[in-house]
Amino acid sequence: MTRQILVTSALPYANGPIHIGHLVEYVQTDIWVRFQKLRGNRCIYICADDTHGTAIMIRAKKEGRSEEELIAAMSEEHQRDFAGFGVQFDHYGSTNSEENREVCTDFWKALRAAGLVVERSIEQLYDPEAETFLADRFVRGTCPHCKLENQAGDNCDNGHTYSPTELIDPKSTLSGATPILKDALHLFVQLEQLHEFLAQWVDQSGALQPETANYLKGQFLSDELRDWDISRPAPYFGFEIPDSPGNYWYVWFDAPIGYIASTKQWCDIHDEELSDWWQNKDCEVHHFIGKDITYFHTLFWPGMLQTAGYSLPTKVHIHGFLTVGGGLKMSKSVGTLISAETYLKYADPSFLRYFYATKLSPRVEDIDLGLEEFVEKVNSDLVGKVVNLASRVGKFASTTGLSPQYPDDGGLFAAGAAKGDEIAEAYESCDYARAMRLIMELADAANPFVEHAKPWEMKKDAERQDELRDVCTVALNLFRQLAIYLAPVLPKLADDCGKLLGDPIKSWDQSQTPIVGQPVNKFQRMMNRVQLEDLEKMIEDGKTESDAEEVVADAGAQYNDSDQPLKDEPLADEITIDDFAKVDLRVARVISAEHVPDANKLLKLTLSLGGSERRQVFAGIKAAYEPESLVGRLVVMVANLQPRKMRFGLSEGMVTASGPGGADVFILGVDEGAQPGQRVH
Repeated sequence: MTRQILVTSALPYANGPIHIGHLVEYVQTDIWVRFQKLRGNRCIYICADDTHGTAIMIRAKKEGRSEEELIAAMSEEHQRDFAGFGVQFDHYGSTNSEENREVCTDFWKALRAAGLVVERSIEQLYDPEAETFLADRFVRGTCPHCKLENQAGDNCDNGHTYSPTELIDPKSTLSGATPILKDALHLFVQLEQLHEFLAQWVDQSGALQPETANYLKGQFLSDELRDWDISRPAPYFGFEIPDSPGNYWYVWFDAPIGYIASTKQWCDIHDEELSDWWQNKDCEVHHFIGKDITYFHTLFWPGMLQTAGYSLPTKVHIHGFLTVGGGLKMSKSVGTLISAETYLKYADPSFLRYFYATKLSPRVEDIDLGLEEFVEKVNSDLVGKVVNLASRVGKFASTTGLSPQYPDDGGLFAAGAAKGDEIAEAYESCDYARAMRLIMELADAANPFVEHAKPWEMKKDAERQDELRDVCTVALNLFRQLAIYLAPVLPKLADDCGKLLGDPIKSWDQSQTPIVGQPVNKFQRMMNRVQLEDLEKMIEDGKTESDAEEVVADAGAQYNDSDQPLKDEPLADEITIDDFAKVDLRVARVISAEHVPDANKLLKLTLSLGGSERRQVFAGIKAAYEPESLVGRLVVMVANLQPRKMRFGLSEGMVTASGPGGADVFILGVDEGAQPGQRVH
């Protein structure tokens, strides 16, 4: 039965260029959409630029142009970059559209009618020079808890959370001015009224990955949900709230509604009804997002959809961040913040699509881009295994054509056809890494056939031309089968295969039947090896990009306002030996370890101190250790550290480790003969 599917990716923010971190999400989504279309399902891919907010207003003013001119230029640039990587949208709109204003108004009326909106005055930081209220990301200062300097407006690098008004010595990143406190009217959605519905949806809908559902239940739904600040006072670039003059819908209100508005634009173009896509129980809705915007898409958004009478997501596919070179966050200063435009100067976009596919799984996991691994995967898998099948016989096949009957290949094609359902299942579940492994296993089995047959020797013997044609027929059909299975990831390779054999790849089912008895076109080179030197040049080029900002690479384009080098930290105040003796160090065994959604550095550990005593500890060692590698290990923990409430949960101690940070953090080892709970002296 043909499925009807609507797919979205998070809307890229119109304040900066697309970089390879963003592309993790759009490539992931594009692969899934192409797979669905190849399977014969009716699937549309909807996206748009996220265009509203203070950042757009400030940048436009600084550049001496209107906000509309800025976002139009950025939309053109974004769509150019996406097209360069083969990301194919069915419609790409903008949140600054009349359609979006109209749908936002419908949602707002529904929220008002449901009695979910309240108004109250709040005290907020205001920049007297820029003459604007400051969002969290436009304030930096000293953490009120640990006194770490130059920290963001809502949390510090040590994991403490706070309000921007709590910062010590706050400074505006817009002007450098010291902000003042100023009252402003804000409108809030009382999300707690939807608590019962949201708890049931999170627990029973099946729309979320298990780790995400557990995270929401443990961190948010176990307590009263906070009111959601849905407005911003003037000046603000966005839609003014119709029944609250001088106040504007916050960007996180109108951005997800942009999914629906952009769909409406597609429907108007194709003479379809919006209700068939967003108010139809038979239409699946799939969102692809980064883990940093989980909260908005799994609590606020379902609550809004339910209240306004729109379809709830069938599935929210959440992925991790991209790190580069062993866990380093993307950074201009070290050349790892690579824009899409810069990448395309040095490497084939197919290479990045394939590399990401080999890393992406259904779990919320970060993926790391290492240059050596990138080169090895591309050259070994794509050039050495897949394209090699076609290139070794292609120059002969244009003269021999394909045999009228499919020759005996020892069961290779049949074995590949039998793998089709398993590969399809992996694509469907977003386990692209598994799909790539299965496909490469087929390539590994196919290549020895050509190697043993030695068609280049047959070409020299006039009496072996029929035999040569059979070898070409087998090799090209096995190549075609691989190209079909790889078509969602490598659409250009699929197109090249179709041109070579005069049979365009349009359906997954083509992988089940070989083609025979037809001519073969002249072979054209399909792929060149990637050179490490080119990638190193790309890194150097990345260091000179003047418009890049340091970010944690994700789908939501949440930019960090600072790209300052690390400073030497001053020594802490002196302590006495008596102070040090107060620290109670104990042996503990790691019972479980897991990633913490929305945390860039933390792993959640459950530690046993012997007997029935368990401690939950959040440790900043994510860049250095995979969770599964820690289970069962003995560690040294500070057992008498006062528990600290973090936004992820309660941390009841500290694991001891040493090193400069990032991937270079080393947990202190303990002899396996030690017992949990034993004191360490």
